[in-house]
Amino acid sequence: MLTRVFKSGNSLAVRIPKELGFVDAAQDVEIERVGNTLVLRLVAQETLADIGEIFAMFSPSFMAEGREFHEEHERDWSGMGLPGANAADKKTGS
Repeated sequence: MLTRVFKSGNSLAVRIPKELGFVDAAQDVEIERVGNTLVLRLVAQETLADIGEIFAMFSPSFMAEGREFHEEHERDWSGMGLPGANAADKKTGS
């Protein structure tokens, strides 16, 4: 099949005939030059399908002792100039 390379902005573009298409519109592909050949590859889309395999990479001792407990402390937002930052002052009537 023959097609034509054309200029699109500052880039070159090529129209891929429908019969050779292997991606949906606006899907990312990787392009690589190998000698005088251009190779297009789909960019792998990350999904949760491989989550079991990802979890299997963690050692059995990973977080075996659980997470550390950190006590939460009220933050002082008074110096930030945010609306409602002085809520404690409003409660006490100051």
